[in-house]
Amino acid sequence: MTAQIDADALKALLDRGEVKIVDGSWALDGTDMAALYGESHIPTAQFFDIEAISDPSSGLPHMAPTPEVFAKAVGDMGIRETDHVVIYDRQGLFSAARVWWTFRLMGHEKVQVLRGGLPAWIAAGYPVLAGAGWIKGVNYTPSPKLDRVIEINTLRAHLGASDERVLDARPGARFDGSAPEPRAGLRSGHMPGSRSLPATELIRDGALKPVDELKNIFGALHITPKTQVITSCGSGVTAAIIALALHEIGHHKVRLYDGSWAEWGREDLDTPVVRSDQRMGGE
Repeated sequence: MTAQIDADALKALLDRGEVKIVDGSWALDGTDMAALYGESHIPTAQFFDIEAISDPSSGLPHMAPTPEVFAKAVGDMGIRETDHVVIYDRQGLFSAARVWWTFRLMGHEKVQVLRGGLPAWIAAGYPVLAGAGWIKGVNYTPSPKLDRVIEINTLRAHLGASDERVLDARPGARFDGSAPEPRAGLRSGHMPGSRSLPATELIRDGALKPVDELKNIFGALHITPKTQVITSCGSGVTAAIIALALHEIGHHKVRLYDGSWAEWGREDLDTPVVRSDQRMGGE
């Protein structure tokens, strides 16, 4: 299944009752996306709260939920593991990729992101609703795919492997260490051997760039069909955009480092940190 679906195709599925729609909007600045969902959302869409549907036990921001937490949350949205699910966000393409990745982590393969998000839906002339209708809860059975995530100790052991590549989705200045991190208590810089691939480089007009352009971008970073890619960012949200883009070009050897820089960059850890200008395409 392709990573994205356009608004016309989603509307057709919606009219036939063959899709479950999820608003996966989230913002780093703390904007109340649940409130905005209440003001306007795609008909039948349910709100996926990235902060609430997470694992708070690590102390890190919005870590992936346990299978039990995920199953309860999406079951309450009326979603079954066999449903075709489409995720969108209000920005076009930002946090929807994280929700897409979370569904896939739980073994849900029939999931896509709306190309261009809510802005594309509205631009196509399709309706939005306010409020939230009553939904009958169902049972959801997850089938976790733990090979789609990597934790810090495993990542430390893999750094520098010739057949692996760590791609960092943060803005280039944060990767270089020339700009501070937005979260307190974090060092500036990047993991040794990692490469900068700002998530914005993969997006145009609120959607992934065409497949040929994406292939050229990853080719410049020496990503081959045999390369195991590890994606990282500030806290695991935009790292999922890289994962989404790789899925779109048919590259499935991808693991997401969920702790990302919120964990690796902590001042109280002895993880190695490099400060340099090692931008996209550099060796």
